[in-house]
Amino acid sequence: MLKKIRILTVLLLTLIMTCLSIFPAGAAPAAVSTRIKDIAKVQGVRANQLIGYGLVVGLAGTGDSTKNIQTMQSISNMLSGFGVTVTADQLESKNVAAVIVTAQLPPFVKSGDTIDITISSLGDAKSLQGGTLLQTPLKAGNGQIYAVAQGAVSTGGFSAGRGGSRQQKNFPTVGTTPNGAIVERDVAVELASNGTIRFALAQPDFTTASRISEAINSHFGYLATPLDPGTVEVAIPLVYRNELVNFVAAIEELPVVPDNIAKVIINERTGTIVMGSNVTIDEIAVAQGGLSVKISKSYDVSQPPPFSGGDTVVVPETKVEVNEEEAYVMTLPATANVGDVVNALNAIGATPREIISILQAMKAAGALHAELQII
Repeated sequence: MLKKIRILTVLLLTLIMTCLSIFPAGAAPAAVSTRIKDIAKVQGVRANQLIGYGLVVGLAGTGDSTKNIQTMQSISNMLSGFGVTVTADQLESKNVAAVIVTAQLPPFVKSGDTIDITISSLGDAKSLQGGTLLQTPLKAGNGQIYAVAQGAVSTGGFSAGRGGSRQQKNFPTVGTTPNGAIVERDVAVELASNGTIRFALAQPDFTTASRISEAINSHFGYLATPLDPGTVEVAIPLVYRNELVNFVAAIEELPVVPDNIAKVIINERTGTIVMGSNVTIDEIAVAQGGLSVKISKSYDVSQPPPFSGGDTVVVPETKVEVNEEEAYVMTLPATANVGDVVNALNAIGATPREIISILQAMKAAGALHAELQII
């Protein structure tokens, strides 16, 4: 038994010494690299927004009321296209709802491809459940039609009630139709211009743009030039002129260590605090405590002595109570580790909402070296 304990002890000490040699005390965590694909994209490759106005039919009395003139007029115009002449005043149906149809047209889609659509009620319809969207042209910002939508509407909820009592789940006035629109026109995307490709950074940064350029140049030779914090221009080698997709794919897989400014995000409504790993503070003293003042008022009856001729009156008495919680004063040492900042603030018993006030005061004092953003 003792022999087994000695063996386990030796193995444990060996493991500890190995870990200390690999991760020395006080060593900062290594920066994590990511692909260029995850922090930048080819300039010009983007989606386009589409919008259209249409009608949803087949609703079980949950459509727009006759007070919605635009809906009644739309029904009349639609029927006139089929040779049926009806005026808006003659329509009494509540089975139709006017809707706005929206969609995202992804890049590189071709004519005949399908995209998802979202249908939103425009009038006073109570629910789009069970309805069918009639053929609706979808236009881009330039006014041209790029897709046509039609199909059954899926709301993912319901609305039911009678006699003033109603139950509702989710939002039945908004629905979706997967693959509900057919693309009618291709969108031209120009990847290269004058023998170059430009990559746009998701978060513009001088250091990150420089590192992307260095990664590309170290792999392909001197091809990349950072034009500004958000753009890196890459010359296309002759060998890749006819293999542009492979060239872009090879660049996107290159590893890069992105750099970001130190930032602290605060949500005062929920008490949420998010700090980046590069947040630093100078040495500073922090006191955390509270002073509460309570003022209460009570009423007593003042009774005059017998045969004095005085009157009985009500006399208010005001009582002031002052309570001061025990304050904690602690010196936060200068540190470059966000974990040390959090541990130090937790050590003085600060709650998340109190930490928000402390961080704001530290920023005002110039001790917090980070951008403080309140959302």
